[in-house]
Amino acid sequence: MPGPFDGKRGLVLGVANRRSIAWAIAKRLADGGAQLAFTYQGDRIEKNVRELAESVSSPLVTECDVRSDQDLDRVFGEVSDTFGGRLDLLVHSVAYAAAEDLEGRFTDTPRDRFWLALDVSAYSLVAATKRAEPLMVAAGGGSIVTMTYLGGERAVPHYNVMGVAKAALDSSVKYLAWDLGEKNIRVNAISAGPVRTLAARSIAGFPTMEAIVEERAPLRRPIDADDVGAAAAYLLSDDARNVTATTLHVDSGYHAMGM
Repeated sequence: MPGPFDGKRGLVLGVANRRSIAWAIAKRLADGGAQLAFTYQGDRIEKNVRELAESVSSPLVTECDVRSDQDLDRVFGEVSDTFGGRLDLLVHSVAYAAAEDLEGRFTDTPRDRFWLALDVSAYSLVAATKRAEPLMVAAGGGSIVTMTYLGGERAVPHYNVMGVAKAALDSSVKYLAWDLGEKNIRVNAISAGPVRTLAARSIAGFPTMEAIVEERAPLRRPIDADDVGAAAAYLLSDDARNVTATTLHVDSGYHAMGM
């Protein structure tokens, strides 16, 4: 029986290790029949990403600095060459803020690191989508999913400049969805609750965030990367063909609570 992603070609940005949300999504897509390319940034995680990509028979693993237009041009050129000029799926799970800006006061964020967080965490989606667009048009349409967080909608202590970056990302999803909808390209976001990933370790008070969500969310239980992977697989699939410009909260319902 064919899988939901048989014949689909996808690019996954943001895998760091086996616990990454991006990897949970990639595994769902690969198990459903998708052929996937992966990017990584830096020698430190290259080995991890290559091993994971090999486990799903990836035809392309390449380095990418999302702050470099030249690097993005090269990466999408390689993706085009690998997939015959077509792309169906794009997973954007990329974010960064300096560790010191996730500890103190948001007020103290310096200008250069403010723009760094917005560039990597929000503009990278715009830049990647621009380059994915012609490949998705050639494929007859496509689906893009990015990762956001409640800190872009509400003030979350210690999330600081990353919350501002996520707010920009949330808005970018809506404008990209409008631009690309007429070309049958959908753009959505997932707002996940606290998940223990490499990135989460840099947020001061992360264990407290986990405990609060588990205590106060309607379902009163934590979430994990596989929960996010399942939600992303839905948004990327044809089952969600009329879902775009949407943020799907995967947080046991915590986003609905007032306190």
